[in-house]
Amino acid sequence: MAGLRGRALIAYILVCTVWGSTYLAIRVGVMHLPPLLFAGIRFVIAGLLLAGIMLAAGDRLPRTSRDWKVLAITGLFLLLGGNAVVVWAEQHVESGAASVFVAAVPLWAAFFDALWPGGTTVFSWRVGVGLALGFLGSALLAGVTPGELMNADLAGPVALTLASASWALGTVYSKRNPTDTSPYVASAVQMLAGGAVITLLGLLLGEADQWRWSRSGIGALAYLVVFGSIVGFTAYAYALRHASATVVGTYAYVNPVVAVLLGWLILHETVTPRTIAAMALILGAVLMIQLSPGAHGKSSPVPEGPRGVPRRRESGA
Repeated sequence: MAGLRGRALIAYILVCTVWGSTYLAIRVGVMHLPPLLFAGIRFVIAGLLLAGIMLAAGDRLPRTSRDWKVLAITGLFLLLGGNAVVVWAEQHVESGAASVFVAAVPLWAAFFDALWPGGTTVFSWRVGVGLALGFLGSALLAGVTPGELMNADLAGPVALTLASASWALGTVYSKRNPTDTSPYVASAVQMLAGGAVITLLGLLLGEADQWRWSRSGIGALAYLVVFGSIVGFTAYAYALRHASATVVGTYAYVNPVVAVLLGWLILHETVTPRTIAAMALILGAVLMIQLSPGAHGKSSPVPEGPRGVPRRRESGA
């Protein structure tokens, strides 16, 4: 795939597969736990674990106040504005409808990346067509009609639209403001910053009284800490360092495909002709964007320094 090779491609595949399984865990979690505390505690635990692992392995925390600021802002865009809002919205919107709105992340990412000066995305016709096909494929896969969306409770759809835009904006912001921190420590700092604010909001809104210990809720929390956060989020951060925001954002199109395939293989769910057609549209959209020169612009991936830390390019290099 153009723009994604080696470890970056592996990271992208991990994001597509792991995050494809997290919607179910979130849905189970909000049935038993209050949404903001559920989301916030998840990221605080994951951030502490990841930071501890990386420091024990010899990595280092950010050295400058500027890097701390950039990582904290990115964490708020991605985790407070993005993930926590999705968790809250899944109380009001069924998973099929939610997937349509979340699939708009690449649309927002391409828009922000092309609009914000200094981006690597050139919004060519191939990129535009690919994004449109991916959105249509996600809608077809979910089986959601325009009429169903129009008649739905607007709280969930509006929240999911804002969440998609926030995640995309955080993605582009992090690309515009690189740090001298490894992707793994950067992920830990982002999760700690976002998780702390989300947890504080949950406490201020009185969610502590709604917390109920249950096997299903804690199981969902544990799965999201290990796979959704530590594995998935660090893979996302690594892939983002080595490819454009538009390319990495196409994971949102692959996630529904992964969920359908897992359901068929493990739960023996029925795969209909509509499902096959939707998957063809989604994978075709990803391929079109990956192969489009407009998705990568003129810049090349930044070479890695020690411990996977990207080196800053010197002028003329």
